Amino acid sequence: MTVLHDVDKVLRGATFDSMRSISQRELRNDNAAVVREVEAGESFVVTRRGVPVARLVPWTAEADLTLDRPARRRGAFADRARVRLAESTDEVLDDLRGDR
Repeated sequence: MTVLHDVDKVLRGATFDSMRSISQRELRNDNAAVVREVEAGESFVVTRRGVPVARLVPWTAEADLTLDRPARRRGAFADRARVRLAESTDEVLDDLRGDR
């Protein structure tokens, strides 16, 4: 799969002209300002090392949840049985906090 094909899947036909591109670092550092701009109607393409990885668009009530790619295979430990403790997590935490 070529990078150009991946970009097309991520952007779903949108062009870089219609969406501003920001780096993952910029999104992290200026999160509040970016979210304010999204609230105002601005859309962004989030990139990591120059490669588009996500679209940040204003929320709408319309269902726009299309599948771009299937979920990854579950990890090797997903089939293991869960460990159940005899006491609850609250009891364990209360005991730990009491020892301070």
